[in-house]
Amino acid sequence: MIDGFLALYIFMLAAFCGYEIIARVPVILHTPLMSGSNFIHGIVLVGAMIALGHAQTPFEITIGFVGVLLGAGNAAGGYVVTERMLEMFKSSKPGAGKGDRG
Repeated sequence: MIDGFLALYIFMLAAFCGYEIIARVPVILHTPLMSGSNFIHGIVLVGAMIALGHAQTPFEITIGFVGVLLGAGNAAGGYVVTERMLEMFKSSKPGAGKGDRG
């Protein structure tokens, strides 16, 4: 019972600290921060695949499959968001950078 409360305490502390740190990141650093988090999500995905590979009971297989599914979605979604953020930094002039002299 104590282990559950300790795990909940650590989770709540990590969530609070993560929110406070991310809330103070300047806008210009969001793109590199998102790229770094995509790297971490890739590691989480590999861990979920390893856990799924060692699963034996149907419950473990289900939890592992959900972990792989959520990890893959999180990593792919992170790259989509990063791509959108990088689009904001591109020039909005038509033909910019293509050698047009019009």
